[in-house]
Amino acid sequence: MARGNYEPKRPAGYAGLLAVFVLFVIFLYGPMATIFILSFQGPEGGLTFPLQGLSLHWFYKLAEGLGVVDIGAALKRSLMLGLVVMSLTMFMAVLAGLAFRKKLRGGNALFYITVASLIMPSIIVSLGIGLQFRLLDGALKWVFEYLGMVSTLETFGTSLGLYTSALGAHLTWTLPFGLLIMFAVFNRFNPAYEEAARDLGATHWQTFKHVVFPLIAPSVVGVGMFGFTLSWDEIARTSQAIGDVNTLPLELQGLTSTVTNPAIYALGSITTLVSFVVIGVTMAVVKWLNQRRTT
Repeated sequence: MARGNYEPKRPAGYAGLLAVFVLFVIFLYGPMATIFILSFQGPEGGLTFPLQGLSLHWFYKLAEGLGVVDIGAALKRSLMLGLVVMSLTMFMAVLAGLAFRKKLRGGNALFYITVASLIMPSIIVSLGIGLQFRLLDGALKWVFEYLGMVSTLETFGTSLGLYTSALGAHLTWTLPFGLLIMFAVFNRFNPAYEEAARDLGATHWQTFKHVVFPLIAPSVVGVGMFGFTLSWDEIARTSQAIGDVNTLPLELQGLTSTVTNPAIYALGSITTLVSFVVIGVTMAVVKWLNQRRTT
């Protein structure tokens, strides 16, 4: 028997697992592909198939604005908030990962308190944060009145905002993921590299800068990607904790009940494209860091 013609027998259940995988891909990427295709409807196109021509008409309409909604401002707010959340998530996750390498008194309780927000309903977290900041507003107004700061009291609106309550709400979602990733990284980190650096006379900072960080850098970049993408798409935790402005996902949610043309699909395509660009850039940076580490 010619060995070149031999094909391994597929295990039982192969067809069933393949069907489940195909259904998973369809449910995951099918809606995304549908919205992307429909965003290229012609000027006479609607919200459903069949396509009425192919054009960039609805992207131009989106650039002109959708009623009273300032899409450009909402996009800028989401990008800036996502970048701040990404930076803080990376910074705090790395510090926490380093701290938890040693036995900490109360460390287990601190860990469970941090990750507990993952199992709490997002809308409850948002409501709680909004309530806390409204209580803070009342306290600040009382202080301003007590100190006779009349002009400040008259101009003060609320402490709810993009970089206060909304930032905190997003960190309750992104930081636990960052911590879990860094804990996994440091659990398999070989301390012999640090010991060798210290034996050669390196300080703690030099050891971290030249030994530890280059080894964990790809994982830190991955934490940053999670931080940005989770913040970029967040709705529930933002809805009650952002104050008087909206992020792009909140604007998109509101437009689903008012916009009745494919311009909303164009907006959805752009937001999805931003996510894919971030993922692509992250993978490129990780690949570059790995190549640099091996050379």
